[in-house]
Amino acid sequence: MKIVVLDGHTTNPGDLNWDDFNEFGEVTVYDRTPPELVVERIGDAEIAISNKTPMPREHFEACKSLKYLGVIATGYNIIDVVAAKEMGITVTNIPTYSTSAVAQFTMALLLEVCHQVGAHSESVKAGDWANCKDFCYWKSPLMELAGKTLGVIGFGRIGQEVAKLAKAFGMNVIAYGPRYKSEPGASVPSVSLDELYARSDVISLNCPLTDETKGIINKDSIAKMKDGVIILNSSRGALIVEQDLRDALDSGKVAHAAVDVLSVEPPSAGNPLIGAKNCIITPHIAWAPIETRKRLLKLAVENIRAFLEGNPQNVVSK
Repeated sequence: MKIVVLDGHTTNPGDLNWDDFNEFGEVTVYDRTPPELVVERIGDAEIAISNKTPMPREHFEACKSLKYLGVIATGYNIIDVVAAKEMGITVTNIPTYSTSAVAQFTMALLLEVCHQVGAHSESVKAGDWANCKDFCYWKSPLMELAGKTLGVIGFGRIGQEVAKLAKAFGMNVIAYGPRYKSEPGASVPSVSLDELYARSDVISLNCPLTDETKGIINKDSIAKMKDGVIILNSSRGALIVEQDLRDALDSGKVAHAAVDVLSVEPPSAGNPLIGAKNCIITPHIAWAPIETRKRLLKLAVENIRAFLEGNPQNVVSK
């Protein structure tokens, strides 16, 4: 059996290995695969592995031997799962591997907003502390989290973990999720989006990108928020209308934004959030601790094994 990994570099840039995949057959790993080479590289392989390589209908139609596509990520919006189902190709994802890492990183973004650790470290290295007349100084307002309200949009596994961590810092947490309905007296009340916008000091996006959530943060929703709100996004960049967020940062309506994702990755020239004031941007790394990526590869192997045994798991092409 032939197995092709289309874009292995981000998952394993050299600090892990693909050895466990060898039990299933001949494995070929490409660091990256441009769209025009996808069909050629899959060739007569029965199994393909993709992280962020798009698989539109025409690719599935051209890959006659393909029986299984394993997405080594949670999101699969760049895969035409409808076409895959029509052609009898099983597509799986890995839904739970990064819960702890992404929640931890979400709080890292928030703590960076609160304390500007990186900026103060650079200031010290630049000699500002050595030249200071006092024993301490700060370059920007600092902030406590205790008593503030965090609104979590998307209350799945990651959203729930973010809520747990926020509560450890003494925050009040409210949540909106299409399938989340809290019981009376629940520690995390379920609220409407409008109520979440109105009450939250901090808003964390932890929902998938769907037709309903695309652009959920826009000029209209921002207008419903508190002045000085903080917006965090460790989910998908297209949840935010980036120009609208830039305008709100410029006006001060949004005090800070901290995002690990953008609508186009790598960012296109002229992305409105690049260079925006009070905006922290990291390069889509919430999922990337080595422990998390080890778990990801282990679960990818388990998905293949389950498929070959006739009991596929984590199937998204239903």
